[in-house]
Amino acid sequence: MRRGSSSILLFLIVAAIVLYFFWSSTSAPNRQIDRTFQSYPAESRPEHRRSEGTRREERMQAECSQFGITCSSEYFGSWQQPMDGACATTLSHGYPVPDLRCTPGGIDPRVTVDVLSNRAWRTGCIRNCQTSEAEKHITYRWYGIRVPRRNYGESQVCELDHLVPLELGGADGLGNIWPECGPLAVALDERYFKIKDRVENYLADEVKSGRMPLATAQRGIASDWTQYLDAANRYCAAGGRCD
Repeated sequence: MRRGSSSILLFLIVAAIVLYFFWSSTSAPNRQIDRTFQSYPAESRPEHRRSEGTRREERMQAECSQFGITCSSEYFGSWQQPMDGACATTLSHGYPVPDLRCTPGGIDPRVTVDVLSNRAWRTGCIRNCQTSEAEKHITYRWYGIRVPRRNYGESQVCELDHLVPLELGGADGLGNIWPECGPLAVALDERYFKIKDRVENYLADEVKSGRMPLATAQRGIASDWTQYLDAANRYCAAGGRCD
């Protein structure tokens, strides 16, 4: 073999070896990543979680569509959006109630007793359907209340509350929303918005059982939710829904 030919052959062999090691070093991690990803259970993969969330939302939309809810608000008084600082809570039976000029309360007229009693009904069908959670925050300004910095879990001190609750067909418009805050120096389940939850649960059971007309419960809780505290506490003590 000629010297020139042997030199070319040697060069080709060396180049092949170099290319082989380069390919191995770059493709091995990718193959490992592929094997690692494939080893995850299907239900834990990100695209599966997204599709599960989408399917749940679609199921809820399908369930809600049967009720023909248009997400409208009818208030128990004339209402226009207040100026910042124009509203103030007052006390009734030692608990805060909203300024009825700013928060008269109201209902979604399509949510009837039959709707509320239907097992397929969910308050999620109308929650944030007319005003978003972010839009509801404007009510803090109306009442001159600073938004709490850590307002979640055991540290939650305020709730943007539907005066007439959604479980009683309450409206999702801003005339039915107020910031219910305090007190700090008590356990979470003794804060005002948690105590009002007991009243809401009591009234919802009264309405669904036929012991109280829906309109009576709606107007009653809008005018002064604290008037039902004693009855709600008895209901809770007797094994009713307390939270």
